Formats: sequence, C-alpha cells, structure tokens
Amino acid sequence: MKIDGDLSKSHRAMEGLIAELRMRTKGIAVACLLFGAILPLAGAQQGQPLYKQAGAPVEKRIDDLLKRMTLEEKARQLDLYAAAGTLEDKHTGKDHVAEDAAFLPDKAQAMWGDIGVGGIHDVYPTSVQSNAIQSWVIAHNRLGIPALFVEEGLHGFDRGTVFPAPIGLAATWNPEIARKTSTAIASEARSNGIGMILAPVLDLAREPRWGRVEEDFGEDTYLTSQMGLSYVQGAQGESLNTDHTLVAEPKHFAGHGSPEGGTNTSPVHMGERELRMTMLRGFEPAFREGHAMGAMAAYHEIDGIPVTADPFLLKKILRDEWNFQGFVLSDLGAIKRLYDVHHVAATPKDASCMAIRSGVDMQFYDFDHAVFQKALVDCVHEGSLSQTDLDRAVRSVLRVKFELGLFDHPLVDPTLHAKVDRLPEHLALSLESARESMTLLRNEGGLLPLSKSVSHIAVIGPNGDVARYGDYEKEENGLHISILDGIRKLVPKANVTFDDGKDIAAAVTQAKNADVVILALGEWQGISGEGFDRSNLDLPGNQELLLETIAATGKPIILVLENGRPLTIGWAKAHIPAILEAWYPGEFGGQAVAETLFGDNNPAGRLTITFPRSTGQLPDFYNYDPSRMHKYVDDKGEPLFHFGFGLSYTTFRYDHLAVQTPAQGSKADVVVTVDVTNTGDKEGEEVAQLYVREDVSSVETPDRTLKGFSRIHLKPNEAKTVTFNVPQDQLAIWSQENKWVVESGNYTVWTGGSSQASLSAKFFLRP
Repeated sequence: MKIDGDLSKSHRAMEGLIAELRMRTKGIAVACLLFGAILPLAGAQQGQPLYKQAGAPVEKRIDDLLKRMTLEEKARQLDLYAAAGTLEDKHTGKDHVAEDAAFLPDKAQAMWGDIGVGGIHDVYPTSVQSNAIQSWVIAHNRLGIPALFVEEGLHGFDRGTVFPAPIGLAATWNPEIARKTSTAIASEARSNGIGMILAPVLDLAREPRWGRVEEDFGEDTYLTSQMGLSYVQGAQGESLNTDHTLVAEPKHFAGHGSPEGGTNTSPVHMGERELRMTMLRGFEPAFREGHAMGAMAAYHEIDGIPVTADPFLLKKILRDEWNFQGFVLSDLGAIKRLYDVHHVAATPKDASCMAIRSGVDMQFYDFDHAVFQKALVDCVHEGSLSQTDLDRAVRSVLRVKFELGLFDHPLVDPTLHAKVDRLPEHLALSLESARESMTLLRNEGGLLPLSKSVSHIAVIGPNGDVARYGDYEKEENGLHISILDGIRKLVPKANVTFDDGKDIAAAVTQAKNADVVILALGEWQGISGEGFDRSNLDLPGNQELLLETIAATGKPIILVLENGRPLTIGWAKAHIPAILEAWYPGEFGGQAVAETLFGDNNPAGRLTITFPRSTGQLPDFYNYDPSRMHKYVDDKGEPLFHFGFGLSYTTFRYDHLAVQTPAQGSKADVVVTVDVTNTGDKEGEEVAQLYVREDVSSVETPDRTLKGFSRIHLKPNEAKTVTFNVPQDQLAIWSQENKWVVESGNYTVWTGGSSQASLSAKFFLRP
C-alpha cells in the first residue's frame, strides 16, 4: 500500500487492512502495530527515536539504530531464514506454501524469539501471509526492525507471468525488453511483500557444459553488461520506496560462468587482468550506473581464494571502486564451503567470521542459525572480527530495508496483487520477448516460412506438446502454450498430429503421412539447469537417432530447438534444411514459434553464445586472444554457429562505414556510423553489431570484441543510418602496471550482422 502524509486517510485505509488481517491470521492482534507503523509518516514527532522518523536522512537513521542494537540483535540481521515453517503445513510444491496457509504465531516464536529477523526466503507468500509474518516480526523485537522477504524471480515470480529464460531474453539483443521484463516481475513480486529478487545472473556463459548457462545473458561482456544494467534499472526503478519496485541482486559475483570442466561450483582459473576485463566488466554497469542494492557472492574459488573469503572482490572492487551501497548475500551454502570444501577455515565459527570480515553481509542457509549468530558475537568479543566489519554488514542490510521503506510502511495492500498480477501488458510483453528471441540458424531453399495452406503437419519430439520454461519456473504455471498448441491455433484447418518420438517407428509413420515435419527437440529441466552439468553437448536421449531416422523419410523437416545451452548439432546443420533456435521461450513460446514458422513473425534473434562443433573444442567463445590455436588434426576448430549470428526472411546490406575520433585530450566518444539497408522484399529487423580491436596493445587482447549493437526495423528497400557511440573507457585495457589505460594507437572496427562482420575501417586514437 502506498501511504502518504495524510494520516487520517491512511488510518481509514489501514482499518480495513486490520480487519482482514485479523480474520486471515487467526486473530493476531496487529492493530497497534499497524497504526504504529504509519506514525513516523507525520514527521519528526515528539519522543520518536531518530531511526523511526521517516523524514530523517537514511544514514542518520541507521547510525541511530545501530547505537541501540545489541551484538545479538546485529547478528540476527545477518541471517536468512526459510520461514515456511511459520505457516500451516500446506504446500503446492517444494518451498511453496499454499495460498490459504494460515500464519502460526507459536511457530514463529519458536523459530525467531524476540530479537528480530534479517531475511526470509522460500515462502513465496501472498500479501496476507507476508503482512501477517511482517506484523509479528515487528511486534516481537524491541526495536521494531522489519524483515526482508527475498525470493527467486529470474524470469517470472512464482505463479505470475512466465517470461523467456535469460538466455532467450538476451537473444532479443534488446535491453528495453529486459528493462520492461524486470519491471513487470518486480511489480508482481512486490505486491506480495517481496523486497528483493535473486536476479539477474551476470556470469559470462563461457562453459556451455555448465547447467546454468540458461540463466545467463550469453558469453559476451558488453552484451551482458547492457542487458544486466537494464534489468537492474527496471526492477529498482527510480526509487525502491514504492509498491512496485524492489532490490535486484546481480549474481554470481564473480566469474562463476567459467568453472573448471563445466561443473557447478568448480574452481575458476584466471588472473586479475582477465577477471577485470571480462568477468567484472559484465557486472560493473549494474552497480556503478544501475546502483544495484544486492549482490550474491559465488561458491567458487579464483586462484585458490574462495569468493566468500575474498576482500579484494567484495571490499576493494565492489565497495571501494564501484561504491556499492547494498548488501552481499552468500550463495546458498557458500560460507559453509569455506569449512567443509575449500578447507580454508578450521571450524564453522572461523568460516562465519571469515566471510563477514571479507565482505559478505548475510548467510544463506550455511550453518545452523544459532551456530552462525553465536560465532559472530564470540568473534567480536575475542577480537577476531572487528566491530567495524560487523557494523558494516549490519549497516548494509539495514540500508536496504530503509531504502525499501520497510520501516515506514512495512505492509502491502492486500488488494494490490490482484491489480498487477499477470496484467495484459505483462502477458503481451512475454509474447513480444519470445517473438524477438526467435533465432533462425538455417533456412536452405527458403523452406521457411511455411504456407498456411499446408494440409498435414506432423509435430514430433519430446518438446512438442509441452511448454519448456527452464529452471526456476514450474512448467505448470502460466498458459504453457506448446509448439503443438501454437501450430494448431494458427492453422486450424490443417491436420496437425503429434508423436513424442519415444517409439521411433511410430514417429516415422507419422512423418511419412505428413506434408511437413516439425521436429521439437532439445533439453528440459533435469538435463539443463542448476546442478545439471553435462559432459557432452549432443542431443540427449534418443533424439539424434530420431532426427536422423525422420530425415531419412525424405519429408521437409524443420528442427525447432528448446534448450538451455548450445548443442553440438553438426549432423542437423549438414542435413536439415531449416533450424529454429527458440531457447526456453516462456508461457507464449509455442505461439511465438508457430508465428515464426508461418511467417507472421520475421525472426531477428541473434546468438549470444557460440555453438561449437564438438565438446572437444571447448572453450569456444568468439572473442578469444589471437594466440589461441584451435586447430586439431580431426577438426578445423571453426564453430557451427558464430556469436551474433541469426538469419531473417529478408536480407540486409551494410554501407558507408565512418569513424569520427575525438580530439586529443578530449573525453568525447568515438562515433561510428554505418548505413543498413533492407535489400529483401519483407519487413524485418536487423541487429547491427559493432566490433573493435586495438591493433597493437601492451597486453594481448582479443581479435575483436563487441562494443555496440542496435536492433532496428526496416521496410523493404528502406535504409537507416545507425550510430554507435563508444565511450573511450570501453577501449581501456588493464595494463601491466595494474591500472586502466586507454592507449594511443591504431584501432580497427567492423560492423555487420554477426561477429563475422566484414565491413571494416581503421582509426587512430590519441587519448
């Protein structure tokens, strides 16, 4: 509920809320609490502590509150609780409490006692449930400190709108879609009392065997940084103190997407230069420009130092260099790994205090709550954890709570969720994002788009009659429009049959009777996703045999992939005339696929990750250093599909590339312009891409690196001039002297429709 300074109006609004809460929470006496929660809105009232005065500066409110807190109260603020146990034992799935589950005060008392709650997770509450829990928490700690509700929201919140998975969202190459998506997710989540979501994932997907590639925005630093920045800005808005914005938490800080062997949580091998120039640059705009107020410290170690014990990352870079003002949450169990996996801490106590000392601010299901909190108190008493470090952590958590307005209006309007959940514009956005993500990889002979007059279509494969969402989203949520659903709705007069492909002989019979075959193959939850790393990237199960057997029928075949990582589909590229990559396209994915197959949607998605020919080629990202020699006796080393690649039902031409360099000593941008013309006979969208290389540099740098992109719409024969403004600091390198330097010298730029762009120009830069 938005509460303004009109106390009489607020009191009247709260009366209805109190009545409903009494009824829905088995008569909990919350009236005095609720009215107390809005009293600070009157301003600095006589006798009110400074931290309760809504008009006072946040930092002064934090100072005042910290002075009043005991060590035990401070330690409690640094702990995250799975609070489903405070509600009736009614569940709709793992960690999801039923909507009618009532709050149980006795359970809350047993779990939390009377010293407050830092954060609450794994409840996914309704507004009534979160209000009941929040009311109890505030009433049952002497300082009235509210709790922070933290939940997942990677590509949709709980039962709300289901958006394409991030790897698909990135395929749009449209940061505005990312901003709108996170705005929608934030509004749906905040209406239930959620103050923070564990997103976006800004790891670089440079190890496709890793199961969490689907959560990333791809392998490129610049694209990831721009999509991530927009996502954070959309979620957090101009202010966190609203009923529709919340804290974004970029993760997994940092370098988590390149684990050794592609196995989750494994070591990451790189030096400071590579870390800064690739991994950290993907995160930096989200913090420096987007002012993200959350960060998740990753599981792994870099050069022997676990991230949760690394003050270089968590203090020097994140806080000192980037001026991070929010709080760092450990990834689930990451602090415990200091003790039982990394073996850099001898006891749980040592691990707990080491993490806080290094820059972590809150544990995430690491040690038993009593063990963790007692460890911090004891370490302060013993001097192994400074009061300064403890207060930094507490201050960071409290700052987030103050910025969210939880001290001044901790409850949400119970009627708000029904007004914002699954709004028509949210559903339309999910569909538009799915459409824009469709990536056409092959279309030999112009097989696509299909004619709507085709009479018999066979949809075959395990992904044909189910909506594939990817991890962190239940596939029963949303409208779950499958490929089969989408085709049947779009061409209702056609005879559309389906076979899941388990019995290949039966599938062949279906194919032989059809005019055209749609092979719906790929991956699903349990094959990709967190904890589902693969030793090879082939089509799983019997899908390769199914593919080759159906192809032998001689029928026209379109391969539609729904998957969370690139797959080694070399045979398909050589033998299947049309291939459409759909990733995990959300609840409207089947509609977007059908519209693309039949030409209602002209595909303009572009790959954000390289498709290798074989697992043995890995790592195989596009912007490699020139000394890498991917030449094998049994393989040419070239990927199947390059980064940035994607086809259209029309064609484009690039002309008149020009570069304007700033005067020496100027901080102005390098300005690159190019004309793009639609040379085909259909309207379409192109993703114009700009790549740059410093020809001779003091340290080895990639052959070319993305520095700009623009998605544009063009009618047949229409031309547009695309302008790329490249800030000079985007050209900076981390030098041998361990500092950022923009070097004088010759540079090359390329523009075109993929990382293989050939139109080039030279320029000389004098910083």
